[in-house]
Amino acid sequence: MFTKYPYTVDTRFIRYAQIDTQSDPQSTSFPTTEKQKDLSRLLVQELQEMGITDAEMDEHGYVYATIPANTDKTVPVICFCSHVDTSSDSSGTGVKPIIHRNYDGGDIMLPDDKNVIIRAKEHPYLASKKGDDIITASGTTLLGADDKAGVAEIMDAANFLMTHPEIKHGAIRILFTPDEEVGRGVEKVNMEKLAAQFGYTMDGGELGSLEDENFSADGARITVYGISAHPGSAKDKLVSAIKIAGEIVDALPKDSLSPETTEDRDGFVHPVRISGTVEKTEIDFIIRDFDTSSLEAHENFLRRTMDKVLERHPGAKATLKVTEQYRNMKEVLDQYPQVTANAAEAIRRAGIQPLKMSIRGGTDGSRLSFMGLPCPNIFTGEMALHSKHEYVSIQDMQKAVQTIVYLAQVWEEKA
Repeated sequence: MFTKYPYTVDTRFIRYAQIDTQSDPQSTSFPTTEKQKDLSRLLVQELQEMGITDAEMDEHGYVYATIPANTDKTVPVICFCSHVDTSSDSSGTGVKPIIHRNYDGGDIMLPDDKNVIIRAKEHPYLASKKGDDIITASGTTLLGADDKAGVAEIMDAANFLMTHPEIKHGAIRILFTPDEEVGRGVEKVNMEKLAAQFGYTMDGGELGSLEDENFSADGARITVYGISAHPGSAKDKLVSAIKIAGEIVDALPKDSLSPETTEDRDGFVHPVRISGTVEKTEIDFIIRDFDTSSLEAHENFLRRTMDKVLERHPGAKATLKVTEQYRNMKEVLDQYPQVTANAAEAIRRAGIQPLKMSIRGGTDGSRLSFMGLPCPNIFTGEMALHSKHEYVSIQDMQKAVQTIVYLAQVWEEKA
């Protein structure tokens, strides 16, 4: 049914990628940056132009919209969700998307910084996309495929469903969120207003991937209190919180328990920010593991490391504060096997073999699952995330559009 369909996912993605929507992990506002709303406003306008009359953006920057049901069956309301913000790990200002038509399978040199080369040997998935049309940034910014690919795919699927009323489906809710990259993406979602029973985030990577498991996650902050003194007369008086913080980080394992030394189902303790003065210095950590019960063990290890370093510095003090971030969505999804099973069926109908995978990270879906909306994660094609090497295949995005449409059909057929 897609043979003659003029996909809009690529042009939408390029349009969205050029809008700076970077979120700010240090901000306490919501959303953390007002510029995220620039894209949200555009999405509302485009949804309304499709004929989706209830599309709106609320004061927090969330976009809600409904594709109305066109079947007489009673079908569960499903939701498709993607986030509009991009990571703060690389600049999102002045993104210049480039389409590399009929990719030849080799290295891609980005024109605005010749030192930024996406090497095929370092990106085996890219090498497998020979013949596809690949979109990259120009070398000075990230691309923003995480998660504007997902946004564009939901928008194109909405366009397809609104222009093909012969495709029967129940009511479909669309949700676009801000601030996913800083772990606050669904913090202010109005679940009563959303009024969906099951959901899917479009925020996965390679073609066919279907993720129903993710890290459980906590944040931790060690605050070190030193003793300040004038450096000219500081002998036997000054105790530097900065140096103690450095020792704590240096005392972490060099060959384990870190992102750079782990893979698959291994967890980690990862320092992500240090700031402060001689008198007071803070270290922020992220703590991750698929086994939620293991988080406490990692946190206890961090506390012991802190205490051992403090023993060498009389007069210094430190505290460790742990904050829950999100939990493994598999704990919820195992109770609703049909949600993942229907997604796998839709992927197969798109001509793809489903790849059941686990996320070494989190999505909005992990928190939504615990808020009452069981919500696995579906592929978008986004790869090499949060970096200047980010890329996405147009053909992968088109397959994601198909998957969304087929998934709407599957729920209607099985109702």
